[in-house]
Amino acid sequence: MQALIPLLVLLGVPSLLATDAPIITVRKSDALPVTFTGIGGSDGAVVSKVVQNDLNLAGWFTLVQPGIASFTISGTAANGAFQGRVLKGNELVLSKSYTGNPRYAAHQFVDDIVQALTGHKGIATSTVAFVSNRTGRKEICLADYDGANGRQLTHDNALSVSPALSPNGRRLAYTGYQAGYADIYVIDLVGGSRVRLVKFPGTNSGARFSPDGNQIACTVSKDGNPELYVIGLGGGVRRLTHTRGAESCPSWAPNGGEIIYACDETGAPQLYRINAGGGRGQLIPTGFGYCTEPSWSPDGQRLAFNVRSGGGFGVAVMDLNGGTARIVAQGENPVWGADSRHLVYSTSSTISLLDVPTGKSIPIVSGLGKVTEPTWSR
Repeated sequence: MQALIPLLVLLGVPSLLATDAPIITVRKSDALPVTFTGIGGSDGAVVSKVVQNDLNLAGWFTLVQPGIASFTISGTAANGAFQGRVLKGNELVLSKSYTGNPRYAAHQFVDDIVQALTGHKGIATSTVAFVSNRTGRKEICLADYDGANGRQLTHDNALSVSPALSPNGRRLAYTGYQAGYADIYVIDLVGGSRVRLVKFPGTNSGARFSPDGNQIACTVSKDGNPELYVIGLGGGVRRLTHTRGAESCPSWAPNGGEIIYACDETGAPQLYRINAGGGRGQLIPTGFGYCTEPSWSPDGQRLAFNVRSGGGFGVAVMDLNGGTARIVAQGENPVWGADSRHLVYSTSSTISLLDVPTGKSIPIVSGLGKVTEPTWSR
């Protein structure tokens, strides 16, 4: 991998769509009041900065003075070791030791805090990937969820698009044109190896990993029409759809049993739901005339997707158990985080992190030319 590419982390930017109310409303009083007294030790300054930022971005907490806090967060970090603590009054709620990189240890601590105090999975240790044209060609880049530790992953000197991180963040699939046409490649982010997994005649694109990380759903045109296929990383090919339209943008259910995708069989693309074993897709009534890029939340309750909005694209969210879809931001390619609370999405020159309940949107990646197609590990 090449030298790190600088990414700008910008905090405190107001919501991009102040006039569009999100589906879920969270009052300030709903957030848990916590106080963070800082991290002591020789590595304390570095860890403290990361912990405080992670707590602010998590959305579940409000930082208050010690006298009115329900929980007190503190710790000590030195010589590659970090001990984090959370107290409720005098009761020890969480005490855990971490080793290794101080920044990553801080992320682990905050994810453990989120799990212990809210029961939800945290996002601090997650990774985002996206497409950047900073080099003059579209290449895949990786970064921490907050935009730090950015690096360019591909150096193909060809078009590299449509990245997809596996849920555990250990693999990345993308569409590459190194052979002159669209094939799907899978990179082992730990070992660095790369394989050309899907190379049928025609176009092979838009891979998305199954929840267990052992399969991908993707678009394949070898039959003369773009159809959805499920392909195992260890072998096995299964065609899902048989329509006159073009299928794209698959998103797996958290249990791996269904897939939501976009299809333009009736004209403008709409969203459909199909059993992962095959069958006939069922139209999802969204209330919008143009829908693409669905993302199924890890808790299975909500769907985020793109719609046409004001001459551009909007990010819409709807409850799959019933309810009206609403636009929560202006941008493209929304993807849910592990907590089913945050989305990342692109707005041409930035990748932003949106707290859906509060509507707070924060740019996390900028300064890399046009950045598009974010994906997020879980």
